Amino acid sequence: MDLKELSSVQLESAANMLKAIAHPMRIAILSFLEENATLTVTEIHERLGIEQSTTSHHLGILKDKGVLVSKRVGKNTFYSLKHSNLSHIVECVSKCSDFTGDD
Repeated sequence: MDLKELSSVQLESAANMLKAIAHPMRIAILSFLEENATLTVTEIHERLGIEQSTTSHHLGILKDKGVLVSKRVGKNTFYSLKHSNLSHIVECVSKCSDFTGDD
């Protein structure tokens, strides 16, 4: 798809998703979900090593901007990537952060 084919609504949505992702903890969350498909809030906060309330805050932002979806099962909420293509963003950012400038 050519950038010229995107509507202003689609561009705004994409920008909002990228803004939501643009945080070290949120990139880490996406990376965990890329590896594991679905995780609970508890599993994510234990992997991040931060407070559960902080983890929930980050998950809420990602969900609100259309990056994640959640499913409640009993007293657990499971999070996953809304679109599998989002895993490519983590891969791309990872490769770009390894850039040494030796081209």
